[in-house]
Amino acid sequence: MSVPTAPLTPAASLVSDRPTPADLDGTGRGPAGPATVRRLAVIGCGLMGGSFALALRAAGLVREIVGHARSPQTLAYAREHGVIDVAAPTAGAAVAGADLVLLAVPVAATEPTLRAIRPHLAADAWLMDVGSTKGDVVAAARAALGDRLPRFVPAHPIAGKERAGVEHASADLYRGCQVILTPLAETDPTLPPRATALWRALGARVRTMSPEAHDAAYAAVSHLPHLLAFAAVHALAQQADGTAYLRLAGPGFRDFTRIAASDPDVWRDILLANAAQVRAQAAHFRAALDTFEAALATGDAAALRDLIAAASRIRADWAAGAAATAPSDDTPCTAPPSSTSPR
Repeated sequence: MSVPTAPLTPAASLVSDRPTPADLDGTGRGPAGPATVRRLAVIGCGLMGGSFALALRAAGLVREIVGHARSPQTLAYAREHGVIDVAAPTAGAAVAGADLVLLAVPVAATEPTLRAIRPHLAADAWLMDVGSTKGDVVAAARAALGDRLPRFVPAHPIAGKERAGVEHASADLYRGCQVILTPLAETDPTLPPRATALWRALGARVRTMSPEAHDAAYAAVSHLPHLLAFAAVHALAQQADGTAYLRLAGPGFRDFTRIAASDPDVWRDILLANAAQVRAQAAHFRAALDTFEAALATGDAAALRDLIAAASRIRADWAAGAAATAPSDDTPCTAPPSSTSPR
């Protein structure tokens, strides 16, 4: 399929609007908010990359958006529906002249993509990704970027939908959601404040942590829950009466297994990339499950009730705390909010 392209402005014609540290206040915003992006390059024009492009455009923070996607159909859709302004035939062509590059590819594709675009980056260009794991992304950046590593700010927006693809992209996807930044020791110190200001301008709440802390935390609260949902559906389907049982399932099954409908390629990459941390969390889960099973085996009603009550209390306390920063009409964080997709 042929995708229409447009000429790209030479990198030399672009001047960075990068604020200096003196221009930034404690929130990472300058006096007039984040600097306008003259040219944004989106590598991977799916749900996440497409939504970032639409959000930046809706906020009036970008002048031109150039995109590249592995699929010609995706690229054509993005161009025809105004997600991007220019469809680039290669990733290298997309980043030429860009002052910001957003990498929105599956995490397993990070290193080859960075290697492909590195020779074409403008001198003042900086980069972010949207991957759901950070240790492997950082390792890929170290291997591929060389002296351009200081221009990279790893990021993970905690947003998404079960349905991947540019046709589901939305300018509101990031409003009310968390974005985790995991800058490196080598990262240019002016860039995390710029990234913070940009994400906040899109309505996101920004936190910073190390890549290692990020991967440990999200193995517990995202990656293992997805694995359990996948496993639960398999466990049911493999039973002789599984199909009959499914016909009887109600809201509890629907809510528990909703994330089992997530993109299989994305979640294969995430689980493999963070396998050590996911396995560590699986061990914690097995220990907890053993405790519940022991109470069932002995018919210990008091112990079983105490275990359920403790879980209920912990969940209620978490929900009450989360309500203070939960999505609202002003910050909707496009529902359903939990399934992350780095495409």
